[in-house]
Amino acid sequence: MASLKAIRRRISSAKSTQQITRALKLVSAARLRRAQEALTNSMPYSAALARVADSLLTSEGISAGPVEGAQKRSMLVVVASDRGLAGGYNSYLLRAAEATRREIRSAGLEIELFAVGKKAVDHFKRSGVPVALSRVDNLPRLATIALARDIAARMLADYSSGAIDEAGIVYTHFQSAVTQKPVYERLLPVKPPGDAGIKEGASVDAATSKSDAPKIDYLVEPSRAEVVPVVLRGYLEAAVYHALLEAEASEQGARMTAMDSATNNASDMISSLTLEMNRARQAQITRELMDIVGGAEALR
Repeated sequence: MASLKAIRRRISSAKSTQQITRALKLVSAARLRRAQEALTNSMPYSAALARVADSLLTSEGISAGPVEGAQKRSMLVVVASDRGLAGGYNSYLLRAAEATRREIRSAGLEIELFAVGKKAVDHFKRSGVPVALSRVDNLPRLATIALARDIAARMLADYSSGAIDEAGIVYTHFQSAVTQKPVYERLLPVKPPGDAGIKEGASVDAATSKSDAPKIDYLVEPSRAEVVPVVLRGYLEAAVYHALLEAEASEQGARMTAMDSATNNASDMISSLTLEMNRARQAQITRELMDIVGGAEALR
């Protein structure tokens, strides 16, 4: 049995860890609430912009497909987190990203990786997978307009120049604080609604439409051909930003759940160690009493 001093030291360490995990849980809960509000507020805009883009790109024969002679290459954006302590959030996401990579390569396409988050960058570095682009900000917020614009701009630039013929993003879809699922969403080329859907795990046939509302025949000036690039850029930025919001809410939900479990585990450990300490103290008192009784008997 461990000494009383060692047990007290372990209890003190467990209490200190519990204070940290409880604080992280509260911080993650507050950030999750803000992320959920931002995600909810962005949905009407994303859905409306998706309807506009679908109507313009599918009317009058306007094509948003890859340029002629485009390379058989796919840009894959992987959105992980900059920090850990989020349970299995990053491991599940990166496992889905690896499965997506294999499926894209089996389709005969080379891959241009865009890793977002320190965990994604470190994973691909350890795996020996070349990363063309990376972004590590170490900011409290993952979903920012600036990051969404940077990703969308790089997608459009490579797509318009023929360096790639498709682009997609792997992120974690937020369902609740305890349930998040990695998904792959193909953003380019844009497809009409109903052609495909967002798939869980490693599917590479995801759609870009986020609304099932009927298309509207918009009256556009000066012309659809001139408006399409502007709408396409705005739509792509909104789609990427929506994915970042989903990832941020999922990360905070996973971290809150993990820290809640860690706090409960620390409580269980403290209770167990306290019981062990009481037993050790009682055993020590018993030994001391036996020594006193033995000494008294020897003096008689």
